[in-house]
Parts: sequence; C-alpha cells; structure tokens
Amino acid sequence: MSLESNVERVVPVMVPMPAERPYSYGVPIGMHVEPGSIVRVPLGPREVAGVVWDGPGEQVAASKLRKICHAFDCPPLPEEMRRFVDWVANYTLSPPGMVARMALRAPAAFDPEPMTEGLVLTDLQPDRLTPARKRVLEYAGDGQAWTRSGLAHAAGVSSSVIDGLISQGVFEHVEIAARPIVAMPDPTFGKGQLTPEQQSVADRLREKIAESSFSATLIDGVTGSGKTEVYFEAVAAALEQGKQVLILLPEIALTQAFLDRFHDRFGAKPAEWHSDLAPRKREKVWRQVAEGQVRVVAGARSALFLPFNELGLIVVDEEHDPAYKQEDRVFYNARDMSVVRARIGNFPVVLASATPSLESRVNAEQGRYERLVLPVRFAQAAMPDIAALDMRRSPPRPGGFISPALIEAISQTLDRKEQSLLFLNRRGYAPLTLCRVCGHRFQCDNCSSWLVEHRFRKQLVCHHCGHHEPQPDACPECGTLDHLVPCGPGVERIAEEIDQHFPDARTIILSSDLLGGVKRLRLELEAIANGEADIVVGTQLVAKGHNFPGMTLVGIVDADLGLTNGDPRAAERTFQLLHQVTGRAGRTGLKSKGLIQTYQPEHPVMKALVSGDAEAFYEREVQERRQSGLPPFGRLASIIISASTKPEAEGYARELRRAATHASEIDVLGPAEAPMALVAGRYRFRLLVSASRRSDIQSYIRAWLAKGPKPRGSIRVQVDIDPQSFL
Repeated sequence: MSLESNVERVVPVMVPMPAERPYSYGVPIGMHVEPGSIVRVPLGPREVAGVVWDGPGEQVAASKLRKICHAFDCPPLPEEMRRFVDWVANYTLSPPGMVARMALRAPAAFDPEPMTEGLVLTDLQPDRLTPARKRVLEYAGDGQAWTRSGLAHAAGVSSSVIDGLISQGVFEHVEIAARPIVAMPDPTFGKGQLTPEQQSVADRLREKIAESSFSATLIDGVTGSGKTEVYFEAVAAALEQGKQVLILLPEIALTQAFLDRFHDRFGAKPAEWHSDLAPRKREKVWRQVAEGQVRVVAGARSALFLPFNELGLIVVDEEHDPAYKQEDRVFYNARDMSVVRARIGNFPVVLASATPSLESRVNAEQGRYERLVLPVRFAQAAMPDIAALDMRRSPPRPGGFISPALIEAISQTLDRKEQSLLFLNRRGYAPLTLCRVCGHRFQCDNCSSWLVEHRFRKQLVCHHCGHHEPQPDACPECGTLDHLVPCGPGVERIAEEIDQHFPDARTIILSSDLLGGVKRLRLELEAIANGEADIVVGTQLVAKGHNFPGMTLVGIVDADLGLTNGDPRAAERTFQLLHQVTGRAGRTGLKSKGLIQTYQPEHPVMKALVSGDAEAFYEREVQERRQSGLPPFGRLASIIISASTKPEAEGYARELRRAATHASEIDVLGPAEAPMALVAGRYRFRLLVSASRRSDIQSYIRAWLAKGPKPRGSIRVQVDIDPQSFL
C-alpha cells in the first residue's frame, strides 16, 4: 500500500460509537502514537476522540485514508484496559466502540491540567519584619511552592501582605502542578483493633495481596460484623505495595458515612466517581487516576472503566446488589466484570456481603472463590430477634397499613428513646389513583404502568420514563370532583399514618426521589445517625449498609411485595433485601427486634428470616436452581425487541424467532410481550435463550443475529447476557 507523503503509517483507532471494529487512520509524519494513545480523528463531518488500538491498521486506499488530527498529551489507555474492553464487548455482544466509550467519559481531561501560578522564597529579606510578615516567612520557609491565596490563608494574613513581599522581591513566581483532588492515603494512619475473627480474615486477605496474582475472595459476614474494617486491611496492603485500589459501592452518592470511615482509617478520603459528580471534578479524577496521583477510588459501577495504570485490588462491597447491573446500551454486571478485570490484570478481587448472591456462594462451593466467614457482630452485639406478623390474624385498622402489633412496638421503642425504621420498597404516596365514580385509572401515556401519586410534590409520576403531570381535582374521564382515591401505600402514605399515631415523633422519609436530591439525603442520613429522628420510613435506600446507632426496631410493612413479579431470583432478592433491612437494628449492642408483616408467613423466605437459618435457605435455592437449570447452573440471555408500534415489534420478533437454528442444549423461548410492554413510547417483545452451563451462548446468538432479518425502521434489538430483570 502506498501512503500519502505526509503519512508515516496506518493504525487502528477505536472510536466511541457503535463500531464493531477499529477504523484505520494515517499517522502524520512527526506525530508519535502507540497502542492506547488517545487521539482526535475525523468521523464523518465531525471530529471525535478515540483510542489507538492494538494490531496493524487495515489497508485503505490512499484517496480514502483520513489522518489523525491530534494526539492528546495524556497517558495511554493501559494494555490491560484495552484487553478488558475487548473482553466485555465479546461477552456482552456489544460493539467494542460503545464499551470503549465508557473509558473515555471525561474528554476535557485528555489535555493536561493547566499549571497554577505559585510563589517560592528568594534570598532577599523584607525592609521591615512585621509579625504578619514573620508568620508568612515561617510557613514559606519549607522551600515548597505556595499559591498566593493558600499562603495567605495558612499564615492568617491578608493577601496584601503577600503582595508587599512580592513587590520587594522576597518571593518569585513559579509554575506549580495542579493540586491533587484528594490527599495521599496513609495505610498506617488509623489502624484499629480488630477482633480475633476479623484479624484472621484480614491476615488471609493480606496474604492474597502479597501473592500478587489473581484470586477471588468472598467475605460472607453478618450485618455489623466489620466487613469494611477487614477489607480496609487489604486496601492498606495494596497501597503498601504501591498499587491503586478500586472500591465499588452500589450507592456511592449516598454513602457519606463510608467516605468518613475511609478517612478515619487512612487519613484522607478516596476519590469519588459517580453520576452526581460535577463535570470538572470528574475530569480531575479521570486524569489523576491515569497519572497515578489518585491511589484509591470509591465509585459506582462505571468506575470499573477508569484508566488505572497500577490497579492492584478491586473490592466489590454489597456484591449482591442489583444496582451493579447496567441495563442501558452496554448491558453488564459490574460484580462479574470486576472478577474479569482482576483476572486480566492478575491481581486479587474481594467481594463482600452479608447476603451473598447465589452465584458467588456457588462459586465458593465449587472452589472458584475462597469464602471467608465473619459469623458474629462486632463487640458481640446480638442480631435482632425476628418475628413474622400474620396480617390475616392481625390486620391493620380500616384505611391503614400497619398492624396493631407493630404500632405497639413503635410506641415502646419511642418510650425507650430509641429509633424505629419502617421499610416499604415503594416510592411516593400511592402506586395507583382511580376515580371511585367511573373507575378511571391514571396511566402513563408512554408506558404500560400506572402513574404514582407523589402527594408532597402534588404530581402523578411515571417511575419508568419520568413523565409527570399535576395531580387533578377532577376525574379527566367523567369530570367528577373530589372522588379520586389513592390505592395502596407508598412511603409517603406510611409516614402519614405514622403521624396520625405518633404526632409528636420526629419522622423522616428516606427515598431516592425526594426534593433536594443527594445532598438532602446525605443530610437526612447524618441526622438519623446522630439521633435527630425517632421514626424513619424508607425504601430500599435504607438497606445500603448504613449504621444507625440508635435503631432498635425495624418493621417491614409489606414483606410479600417482591415475591409477586415472576422473577426467578424473586425469593433470593427478597431474602437479601429484608435481611439487610432488619440488619439495621441493634448494631451497637442494644437489644433489638424486627417485625415482618406478611400474608404468607409459611413462605420459605419468611421462615428463613424468622429462624435466622440463612444456610437452609441458600441450600433450598441452590437445589431449585440446579433442578431447573437456572443460573448459576445454566445460562440465560434476553433478546429485547422494541419499536414505535406494536405490530412492528411483534412482527420482527416473530421473524427473528423463525431464523433461530436448532442447537443441542440451547432453547429459544418466545417471543412474548414484555411484562412492561410499553416503555418511553416503545413497544417491547422479549425472546429468552436458555442454555446449559457449557454452551457457547454468545457464539450462538452472534450467528443467529447475523443470519436473521436486519432491523428496519424504528426497530431496535438489545441483547442482555445474564439478565437480572425480566420486565
């Protein structure tokens, strides 16, 4: 191939779009790029950032070859990360360009941060030495460069004092690098006293770090057993080896308490990475992770795609949490991909949970993971006494949702000056509003779901597409005034009922959609931890590992709610959620209890919670999954077909089903209309691929989609390997 005279060679560049392979670009003479270099390239009529990929570029006619426009002054994307991008793309059947896009989410960080103007002392002395000037010279005498405002603040003087010294030549201007976004963590800073059980687990984790090779460890510890303190020792060991650390959390934007605990242990906070981070801060974190200035990141699932150069440990806290599954564009489970990332990088990964996922438990039983158990709470604090309240025998009063037994328990808790928590995994005031005259039900125009009443905001809201409308006074169908009635409870309605019973109690609602966003939620969580609330009414937000010292009573308002959706993981998820919620009680040693309102106390989930026999529950679930060939003993993949009209979606789904070929140990089920048939104006049908554990389900689906009809018009096809949701 003959190249243009001003092009040195051709390289593949992965661009952040649904590209199945890198595109070839010419490298201008004099420009240095290597695999991993981040560059700007022309793509159609615009320019985009991309990554120079591995291997030679494909041959392109000289007349069609386009050149790289710019090579950013940025550390290259590490080879481990490029391999990880390729692996995720291949496993999830996603375009590699869309996976690479997740690693390039801070484009403003590709150029170096601008230098800051600083000051250093010269050999000159001021004409007179006032007390203020003396303080400035004492601080600046360490030989380090200071910013003008930083030196004035440290010395407790006005900026004019600094300006006077500058004018006399006592200071000279220098350029200093941008300040690190977080201080360097000190692994020896706040090491506490561990119990013998904790120390044993911590020692084993340190051994794993010392081996400097891949291993997967599951910390299975009851709520309040000190799992965080234990894996902090693994973090310390990795830092001592000069490695970077990633800690994944399911709700990083709400875990201020975790950041404070990290600071207490390491003398500095970790860098945060989540969707609520300000853009400028995201750019700083991305750049300083790439440069190695940031040593520890605590982040949501997307932090897995940060450009670590020296990553030596990943910790996945609350590893069972469904929030680790992304179901948008690239469908992946961050817990599973963390294990892959660690294997590619040849370093340890630690999974921690009080209620491990069935997949992790089975992996431990089969020897893929090592399971380390913390069976007791810190300081021998007792687990709460759990009891089921049979709602058939102890129903609430008419119009209410809380049984008399739970009301009495709350009253006794208030008398002891302790805190109560009422849990209902349903936001808003009521999940359905209807007219009692004509029966009209308020439904979202864009989704097949009811509009949820949010009484505090005076809105009816769709929790799937975000549509909202003012709460009307009259029925839009029959025009009748004052005959709209809420059906069923949300947390706002439970709080209203609590106010009727206990008008003098300080009640707080915890829900992700309250006005004020993350900042308000953090303040509310801090207030609860400080004892500034008597009764907390919350959604699953309250199950995220929070420590409420004064909490001694937990009431589950509707324990049956999660068992009615037909999800094969329904029992497991309900057990995990309710176990985590009841675990908020009694963490500091106070006698505590959990009361579970249920219409089916004989259900295995309720029996396991009341008896505290988690092992029996897991054994039963494992047996059922094994017999039915469901994960982790079989494999599943969802094919979701959506279109702007129902006939389009259904017709294409049937065509695609007919194109599926027969394969041993692989079954294709459907198509069937999705339980949530209409979402955001798009009609949805689903096909389910069920296969044995040893089947190559990806190759089968890849060949099937290639052979099948091509999507046309508004039709969109999404593949979800290892689905967690079946809506």
